[in-house]
Amino acid sequence: MSILDWAMLLITILAVIIYGIYKGRETKDIDGYYRSGRQLPWYMVMLSVIGTQASAITFLSGPGQAYTDGMRFLQYYFGLPLAMVVLCITFVPIFHKLNVYTAYEFLEKRFDGKTRTFTAFLFMLSRALATGISIYAPAIILSTVLGWNIYLTNILMGGIMILYSISGGARAVAYTQQLQLIIIFAGLFFAAFLLVRMLPEGMGLTHAIALGKDFGKMNVITSGFTEKGFNWSDRFNLISGTIGGFFLALSYFGTDQSQVGRYLTASSIKQSRTGLLMNGLVKIPMQFFILLIGVLVFVFYLFHTTPLYFNDIAVEKLKQTSYKNQVVVLENEHQIIDAEKKMVLDAWNQHHGVEVSARLHDINNREVILRTKLSAMIKESKILVEGSDTNYIFIRFVMDHMPHGLIGLLIAVIFLAAWGSNAASLNALSSSSLIDFHRRYVNKDLSPEREFRLSRIYTLIWGIFCIVFAEFATNLGSLIEAVNVLGSWFYGVMLGIFLVAFYFKKVGGNAVFYAAILGEAVVIGMYKFSQIGWLWLNVIGACVVVFIALMIQMMFPHPTISRGRRIKV
Repeated sequence: MSILDWAMLLITILAVIIYGIYKGRETKDIDGYYRSGRQLPWYMVMLSVIGTQASAITFLSGPGQAYTDGMRFLQYYFGLPLAMVVLCITFVPIFHKLNVYTAYEFLEKRFDGKTRTFTAFLFMLSRALATGISIYAPAIILSTVLGWNIYLTNILMGGIMILYSISGGARAVAYTQQLQLIIIFAGLFFAAFLLVRMLPEGMGLTHAIALGKDFGKMNVITSGFTEKGFNWSDRFNLISGTIGGFFLALSYFGTDQSQVGRYLTASSIKQSRTGLLMNGLVKIPMQFFILLIGVLVFVFYLFHTTPLYFNDIAVEKLKQTSYKNQVVVLENEHQIIDAEKKMVLDAWNQHHGVEVSARLHDINNREVILRTKLSAMIKESKILVEGSDTNYIFIRFVMDHMPHGLIGLLIAVIFLAAWGSNAASLNALSSSSLIDFHRRYVNKDLSPEREFRLSRIYTLIWGIFCIVFAEFATNLGSLIEAVNVLGSWFYGVMLGIFLVAFYFKKVGGNAVFYAAILGEAVVIGMYKFSQIGWLWLNVIGACVVVFIALMIQMMFPHPTISRGRRIKV
């Protein structure tokens, strides 16, 4: 990177951190630290919700996902708007009127202490592991750009994140996320604008999209049906995205404290509802834009030199093994393909609109074969790098082709997205640790000053835990998929517990507790021993918990199984 890039990176990051510290300077108690005093308007809630969900993984791995697999990942979000409606009707008013700090306090009021503790534990485990992956995502950038050791980079990035998270709690998180999203989308729009201008002469956005469609990258809607019927292992299609995505979104926004904590900061139920509904409207167009950048990058590389492998560090390490000669052979073949690309580009520039599709398809197919061979060598060699280069595609394009200054800004965008999301996660982990565990099992009679100190201590502890997990986050493939697969192991079960709490008033604590344990075993078993797509794990987890809880309650009615508690709100 140039001096200009470093200046842009440091100025942007320092500006956001200082702004967050300034906004959080008045936070003196846990109500301010966890709920920002319940004073935020709907647009702040919306931005905070988006900023928490849209981590660095979204902006780092999203374009790469579209580059390799097309736009069909967008269907993952199709159930989101409906989930927001259900949340606004059921979850939001109950959480607000009970004046809870965490969603799991409600479960003790409705069921019992063990159900609350088990659900809070599932949240803490899933959120801590996902946050570890989110630390690893931006660390990829520094390690790739600067050649730093990835493990030391994780410690550096995580350390800065901890300092950022402790500074001002929920209020600092909300206000910095507002500024971060402005910077993030300004940078991405500018990058997309320049990307379109870098396409071959005479090729506009419309033609580029048409070319992407010709290569199967504009597959926004896919049915999931094949000649043999519906493909249950298909990760992204209209049915799994709408149904599975609905259950995942409902569980994430309704039972994950990192999101519940965001809309508990609203000044009223109406403000929470408006913020969530607007999030449901904004998220799909936002993700479409991010994925579209990946399609444009793909079209750009059809006419320009494509890296043989986007993670060049992996290639260099592979050359130091017995695979060196095989890598050199692939590189020579790649140079021949590159020369053919230049001929196709010249033909396009000389005769705008010339039909080059067949030649481009042939070139692209040969490149895919070379990348596949190299990827197989990397896995076989067992060198300590990722076996997939999906997460490196966008950042490699930025480093190779974006102008200086914008490179620094876009790297800052990745950092800011990571810190905004992770700060909210650490804030949520801290709140659940203090409210759901420390208050309940260690000391119920804490002074406000002691609680405030503990809130920061728990933030530090969870930050260290997440850094340790980040050190083991290699070889997870597409990070944007990995973090959602991880959530799907737990979210369906958590959602099932809350669905029973809201809609099955006669089911008691023992029934739902044992149903949740069995439900978790079923989900993990389905993931390990079946080929079903991970989005369906959320549906299975929720339905299994509800069904088993009802069966247990019917088989062992009161008093063997305590009846549910009715809560007036």
